[in-house]
Amino acid sequence: MTPKQLESGSFYTLQKGKLTTTGSGESHKVNDSSNVACGNVQTSNATVCIVDTVLMPK
Repeated sequence: MTPKQLESGSFYTLQKGKLTTTGSGESHKVNDSSNVACGNVQTSNATVCIVDTVLMPK
């Protein structure tokens, strides 16, 4: 996801769970509890966002 896409949105995980994101600029949160520590990390097959907590399904 690009920083612009993370500003406010809902996204489905591979297991069909749902994540919500909020924030702007360099500060974003996932599910109102996890901070995005590093975004736009390019890998061979994806762009990754690294968060500061483990996200567990409900």
